[in-house]
Amino acid sequence: MSLLKHKDLLIIIPAYNESKNIGALLEKMSDEGLRDMADLLIINDGSTDDTSYIAKGMGVRVIDQIYNMGYGCALWTGYKYATVLGYKYLIQMDADGQHDTSNIMALYDRIRVGDADIVIGSRFVPGAGEYHMSGIRRFAVKLFSWIIKLGTGKVINDPTSGLQAMTDDVFGFYSQYGNFDDRYPDANMLMQMLLLGYRVEETAAVMHSRVSGRAMHSGLKPVLYMMRMTLSLITVWWRIRVYKRDIRRKKQRK
Repeated sequence: MSLLKHKDLLIIIPAYNESKNIGALLEKMSDEGLRDMADLLIINDGSTDDTSYIAKGMGVRVIDQIYNMGYGCALWTGYKYATVLGYKYLIQMDADGQHDTSNIMALYDRIRVGDADIVIGSRFVPGAGEYHMSGIRRFAVKLFSWIIKLGTGKVINDPTSGLQAMTDDVFGFYSQYGNFDDRYPDANMLMQMLLLGYRVEETAAVMHSRVSGRAMHSGLKPVLYMMRMTLSLITVWWRIRVYKRDIRRKKQRK
């Protein structure tokens, strides 16, 4: 039973020092009527600017994390919140304005069809808008997509997209300890969910370049990120493979 009266859909927005972007994003969501059909939750990840103050001033619910614990921890906080309150659907999006608000209804309509557990807002499927990406990041996306296809047989064109819709089965699973990478969640989580039998699909999304502030993947970070995520994808594949093998052995012994 939920603790507070709420809508079926919760939109979670992790934010760290996004005072220059968060106000415009929330205002646009209000203008488009999105706040009438969904609840919003800002997870303020230890910002040192006015991110929390601006969001609260616009009447949006905010969870203030005392320290900057990272994007993954902010998402995990949102998943636990949605699980405790009993939401049916969840959409996660960025606070920097790169995820166009027009994607929200498209994702919501798609997840409600019932043929997917996770719907990715993809930059690389027919119908998506133009999006500029550096050569190293584009290479990383293709590499991760290839590894996921090799490990699961499923083609995911945009495995690094943070714009996702999911059902309560998914964020309820994520909310449990050990089921979500709260440090570097990305393509590795899609690999995990596909291997566990969850249905992952994509829908075209419109995304923009960051207007202001510093992106997470700047400088040499994309190279380190690519190396780390490649290792994580292989680790996830091996861990789930061992897990399934152990399950089979237990069944055979019975």
